[in-house]
Amino acid sequence: MDAITLKGSEHAVLLLHGLQSSPAELQPIAKRLHQAGYTVHAPHIKGYGFTHGDTPRSVTPWQDWHASALKEFRGLKQQYHTVAVGGLCIGATLALSIAAELADEMSALTLLSTTLWYDGWGIPWYRSLRYIGYYSPFRYVYSYREREPFGLKNKQLRKWIAREMSHKDSSIVGASKLNLPAIQEAERMIAFVKKSMHRITAPAIIIHAEEDEIASPRNVRFVSEHIGSKVVKIVMLHNSYHMITVDNDRELVASETIDFFNTHILASPCNT
Repeated sequence: MDAITLKGSEHAVLLLHGLQSSPAELQPIAKRLHQAGYTVHAPHIKGYGFTHGDTPRSVTPWQDWHASALKEFRGLKQQYHTVAVGGLCIGATLALSIAAELADEMSALTLLSTTLWYDGWGIPWYRSLRYIGYYSPFRYVYSYREREPFGLKNKQLRKWIAREMSHKDSSIVGASKLNLPAIQEAERMIAFVKKSMHRITAPAIIIHAEEDEIASPRNVRFVSEHIGSKVVKIVMLHNSYHMITVDNDRELVASETIDFFNTHILASPCNT
């Protein structure tokens, strides 16, 4: 899917999609932020996101993802008074990576299903074998196929995604497969973020599902304990799995983000 760009006020929000996914998974929160008056931009990042016809060799180093996200931020900063950043899953990790570099230039962060460990209840036991595949030709052959529940607690939506995944390469929750080079680069970025999180200063809201099947609440605890931000709010969801921007709690995700941004951006004395 192409980038989402919704023009609004002088306060902009950069939204970063998940690994080998697309801006489609961010549409609900993008629309709600726009309705609240924000300019919203959700780019598709080449070498990180899903593009039809890509191969494992199309994956670029995580430093390129970081540079692309940083370039998108700089572009918005040249046009708008403030720029906040949000990300979903590895997109939240990518948001943290640029936040560590941007410091006070970033007005706020919304971290959605932040993934620093793949340790949720839905991770299959054999996923640990990926470390063997990272350093062999097998890395360009094997792909981890997405399976139910597809990050969704909503059964009706899950059935629809299952049908989509059965005959398409992707859906609104991302690609039907994740290849090993992409996962390896994501884990390299995760290692960087864990070491640099103390440099982040932007006010941050962390929104996470208690039953996240990909990344357990351990991820929330780590971020809240190690991030350098003086203002940190945690919101735990009770009716969603990993894909919180499209699952049952999507309205709550949007409203909590909007309220947090309104408080720490619009109500800030330097932004009035």
